[in-house]
Amino acid sequence: MTPDPTPGRAAAVPAATVFTGPAAPYAGGDPYADHRAPDPATLPFTRLPDLADRRLGGSVTAASDEFFAERENLLNPEPARFDPAAFGHKGKVMDGWETRRRRGVHPDHPHPTADEHDWALIRLGVPGLLHGLVVDTAHFRGNHPHAVRIEGTRVPGTPGPETLFAPATAWTELVPRTEVGGHAAHAFPLSGAASGRFTHLRLSQYPDGGIARLRAHGEPLADLDWLAALGTFDLVALAHGGLVEDASDRFYSPPIHTILPGRPRTMDEGWETRRRRDAGHDWLRYRLATEGVVRAVEIDTGCYRGNAPGWAELALANAENGAGHGPGAGDGLAPGPGEWRLALPRTRLLPDTVHRFVLPEDTPPATHARLDVFPDGGVARLRLHGSPTEPGWRRLRERHHRTAPRPD
Repeated sequence: MTPDPTPGRAAAVPAATVFTGPAAPYAGGDPYADHRAPDPATLPFTRLPDLADRRLGGSVTAASDEFFAERENLLNPEPARFDPAAFGHKGKVMDGWETRRRRGVHPDHPHPTADEHDWALIRLGVPGLLHGLVVDTAHFRGNHPHAVRIEGTRVPGTPGPETLFAPATAWTELVPRTEVGGHAAHAFPLSGAASGRFTHLRLSQYPDGGIARLRAHGEPLADLDWLAALGTFDLVALAHGGLVEDASDRFYSPPIHTILPGRPRTMDEGWETRRRRDAGHDWLRYRLATEGVVRAVEIDTGCYRGNAPGWAELALANAENGAGHGPGAGDGLAPGPGEWRLALPRTRLLPDTVHRFVLPEDTPPATHARLDVFPDGGVARLRLHGSPTEPGWRRLRERHHRTAPRPD
């Protein structure tokens, strides 16, 4: 299993992978058969969560135009769909954001000027440190933009367009104006440490056209004042800054689902492994939002009725106290093999059930958690309720200070 990328550690940033020119007209069959996309193995940042995910609270709050297709489609978590027979009163129904065609102001100058463009404002579901962006023009074969540009800013609260466009709001260019092609996924790796923490993005397309999806992969850095007001919260939740560092299996669904908000509605909204035919078992390794004391655990097997694990156990580790080994995440290294301490002994799990466990009062502080399931199966959600330690709060404050964005 290839481990997830290491947030917070310096690394060479790969070059962008961009495809130019239009795609061939749809000729029938699988519409993704000729979709152009980079090899996922060359883009480790895509293992990090999409911080703009609608399931986290991401939203396209405004757009200059959405005549042909609604701006909200940009953040749908599933791949863009294409129905060749779907037409409406405004034309072809597209699963993406599509604007009308821009025109010049005079018959002698029928084309828009070089700087004319459409824009969309995106509020990230969780603020964070961005490590890579993906602009996908899937199914926009001859109606894609000529070029795109992406900027980021950090504004507290829930600002509207009037605030985000105000002169006092500083924007940092993340992706310079770049030519893109149709029916292709364009990947833009970023230097997360250099870019800073962002709350909003501005996606511009020149001069007009359609974009199917925008993905903003990165490391979550939740609002510090909100966490302080809560005091006790789910230390592993993605919305609070937790991360899945690695997993034994990703066959049916990604492990990041286990720390999404809410309960699952279907099996594909959790994490399910393939059936084991050996003597091993499956596991997940998490990095907590910061060092904290876990007091209560929830293991949810919701929607897994014939494929829940038989048993599970939870171990905790504090990488700040040990030497660690190998690449870790955040401020500390990943725990070494001898640093894990069993917090929840191997316990029977039931199908489609929220299992709740109160941990002993003397449970030591932890920075990482590992959930082992026996022998395999599906886990919908893991919740680790607790409070940061004083050193944990201090590291959170220091991290927020270090990741303040530097405007252009």
